[in-house]
Amino acid sequence: MLKEVTATRYITPLREGGSLPGLVEADDLGAYVMKFTGAGQGRKTLVAEVICGQLARRLGFRVPGLAALDLDPVIGLGEPDPEVQGLLKGSGGTNLGMRFLPRALGFDPLAYAVDPVQAGRIIWFDALINNVDRSWRNPNMLVWNGELWLIDHGASMIWHHNWRGAPAWAGKPYDATDHALAPFGPDLAAAAADLAPRITEDLLAEAAADVPDVWLTDEPGFDSPDAVRRAYVETLLERAPGIHERIELPKAAAAATPRATGWITYEGAGQ
Repeated sequence: MLKEVTATRYITPLREGGSLPGLVEADDLGAYVMKFTGAGQGRKTLVAEVICGQLARRLGFRVPGLAALDLDPVIGLGEPDPEVQGLLKGSGGTNLGMRFLPRALGFDPLAYAVDPVQAGRIIWFDALINNVDRSWRNPNMLVWNGELWLIDHGASMIWHHNWRGAPAWAGKPYDATDHALAPFGPDLAAAAADLAPRITEDLLAEAAADVPDVWLTDEPGFDSPDAVRRAYVETLLERAPGIHERIELPKAAAAATPRATGWITYEGAGQ
């Protein structure tokens, strides 16, 4: 189960994303980026954040800690923006909190290099969950304390917007031609050898179990939250084998010069 905390202070809206998340303080004295059930994308965005984020963590990726964040809309009464006021009023109850990483920097491929093994692992993972939101235009990665962190998985698992078509998604290819890490010569074979055997029914069930029931209740076509969780498990379990063979990379990716992970320094810089 996700850690449960209560929002005690609304600090400020974060306008970088389309869902208008907010920075809040909680009763554990931590700061969280809150993603709202009342946002336009709805609760399925939060479901995707939890399943993909918790799965990524279990596979060894760095992901900010997630929490079930209880919101009383009254904490935002002082917010002057009517759009934010409406979002808060429509999101009372359980929302998603993502641990805030202070002073983290947005990933920039011109400033921070990723080695082929790590690039391959992240692209393989994104292919598994069909993450369409890790492009060079919007990498959804942060560099914090010198390490790469993955964020914002709400646009993943697009099949859950139409469960009737979910079985067909298991065998579909993944277009990584615009992926932010494609230029780093990703080693997909090594990623598949390491990660694919770890995608078990039990591992997926653990990640799905962290989704609060309230976000899964009354899902059309399902008679219980556990039935919805099972559908996520089955689709991902079927998608994992051979997914690396269905990843479409740009032709230039194979010719990329391998680099060690870390900040890029240029000869003569600063002279």
